[in-house]
Amino acid sequence: MASKKSGEKEGNHDLPFAAELWEACDRLRGSVESAEYKHLVLGLVFLKYISDSFERRRAALEADTHDSKSELFAESDEERAEILEDRDEYISENVFWVPKKARWDGLLAAANQPDIGQRIDTALGEIEKANEEQLRGVLPRIYARAPLPSQKLGELVTTIAKVGFGDDDDRARDILGRTYEYFIKSFAAAEGHRGGEFYTPRSVTQLLVEMLEPYKGRVLDPACGSCGLFIQSAEFVRNHGGQAREITLYGQENNQATWRIGRMNLAIHGLAGDIRLGDSLLDDQHQGLKADFVLANPPFNMDKWGAPQVAEDSRWKFGAPTNSNANYGWIQHFIHHLSPDGRAGFVMANGSLTSNQSGEGKIREAIVRDDLVDCIVACPGQLFFTTQIPVSLWFLDRNKQSSTERDRRGEVLFIDVRQMGRKISRTQIEFGEEEVERIAGAYHAWRGTTGEEYKDVKGFCAAVKLDEIEKHDFALTPGRYVGAPESEEDESEFEEKMAGLVNQLAAELAKSEHLTDEVKRALRSAGYEL
Repeated sequence: MASKKSGEKEGNHDLPFAAELWEACDRLRGSVESAEYKHLVLGLVFLKYISDSFERRRAALEADTHDSKSELFAESDEERAEILEDRDEYISENVFWVPKKARWDGLLAAANQPDIGQRIDTALGEIEKANEEQLRGVLPRIYARAPLPSQKLGELVTTIAKVGFGDDDDRARDILGRTYEYFIKSFAAAEGHRGGEFYTPRSVTQLLVEMLEPYKGRVLDPACGSCGLFIQSAEFVRNHGGQAREITLYGQENNQATWRIGRMNLAIHGLAGDIRLGDSLLDDQHQGLKADFVLANPPFNMDKWGAPQVAEDSRWKFGAPTNSNANYGWIQHFIHHLSPDGRAGFVMANGSLTSNQSGEGKIREAIVRDDLVDCIVACPGQLFFTTQIPVSLWFLDRNKQSSTERDRRGEVLFIDVRQMGRKISRTQIEFGEEEVERIAGAYHAWRGTTGEEYKDVKGFCAAVKLDEIEKHDFALTPGRYVGAPESEEDESEFEEKMAGLVNQLAAELAKSEHLTDEVKRALRSAGYEL
C-alpha cells in the first residue's frame, strides 16, 4: 500500500492509491452520468476482488500440493490439477468459486476486444451461478449494454487491474473495503443530492454507532442503501474486542441497483445479512422482527409515499402518518421493530422536531408521553450530500431503566452541536474524532454507563423532564433547552421552516426532471430528438 499523503490523519479511510484509482476511472467516464457509471466501476472492483481472493487461495493450494507434509500433497500433475479445480477447497475457506471462463486474467487479455462488455456479463453470470446462495441477484450484468464505448470499457478493466490487494487475506479485505468505501463516497459526492440516497457520510455513521453501541444482537436498517451503517457497526464491535458475528444484520432497500451495491459492500467486508429488496413502509419484508438496535438514515420528507395503502397498519400505534410527509411513518416503523429492550438511532429532518401539520404534532406528543425519546442531537448543515440544511439525530429507548444503565424515565437529553464540524470541501463538513467522542461521551455519561458524572453544559447539552417539554408544546428542538442564545433560537426556527421548503422544492424539481425524461423518451421512440 502506498504511504499516507502529507497531512493525512491516522484512521482516515481515504487511501492515496484509492484517490489515484478514482481519478483514473473518472477520466474514462466521458459523458456517462455518474449515477450509471458507478455501477460499472463498483461491479468491476468487486469482480477484481473476487478474482484476487480466488487466486490467493489457488496459490496456497498449489503450495500444499507440492508439500509432502501436507494432506493435499499430490504425486502427479493430474492429481494436482484436480485439487486446484475442486470447488469445495475454495468454498470451505469462504472464498468465492470462480469458474475458468470467468477469471480475471481472461477478461484482462480480452480487454481490447469489441465484445468485452458481453464477456464481463458472462463472467458475472457464471460467478453468480457458482455462488448462488451468497450472490443471487447481486452482480450487475449491465456491461454489454453499457453507455460506454467498448474501448473505454476495456481501458476501465485495464485500470482496475492495476489494483493490488496484497497477499494477506485480512489485509486485502481491509484495503478493498476502504477502497470500495472511497469509491461509494466519491460517487455520492459526484451525484450530489441523488448520491446521498445511497450513502451516509462516515462521520455521521460513526456518531450514530458510537452513541447506540450495538455490541451484540439484531441490528435492523430499513433504508440500508450501501449498508454503511452495518459496516460501521461491525467495525465498532471489532474495535471493542468482539467479533462481527455477534451482531445479526437485517436490512431493506427499495432501489434494486443500490441493493446490489449494499450486498457487494457487505461481502467485501466479510459480512453477511438478511438484506431484502422492497419499500419498507409499503412492503415490510421483516414484519415479525423485533430488533435490539435500529439504525437508519431514511429519505427525508417523502410526499405521496402511499399512506392510503397502509392506512390501517398496526405500526401506526401513535397515529396514522400523513401522505404529504413520511417522516412519522419512518419513526413509527422504527419503534414497531424494537424489542422490549431495543434502542434506535436515526437521522431525521429538523421539521419533525416541531411540525404540527396533518396530525404530526399529536403523534410526536404521544411518542414523548410514552417516554420513548431518549436523546435528540441538533446537527450542523452541510453534513450530507442530500441536503445542505441542518438535520437531527434521534435516539429512542424502549426501556430506560435496564440493569446496565441508570433510571432515566421521564427525562430526555438534548444536545446541540450545530457549531461543530470541520470543512472538508466547499460544500461539505464532517465531525472530527474528538467531536464524536465528546457527543457520545455526554450521552453515555447521562445514561450512566461510563462511571463519569453527567453535567448540563450551557449551549451544548441539557437533561430535561417531560413536563418541561410539555410546556414547549412537545417541541424537540435542542436549542430550546440547552440555553442557546435567542439569536440562535431564531436561526433554529428559520432553519426548521426552510428545511420543509427546500425539501418540498427538491421534490418538485425531481418530479420535473422525471417528466422531462419521460417526454424525451417518448419523442425518441417516435424518431425525434429533443
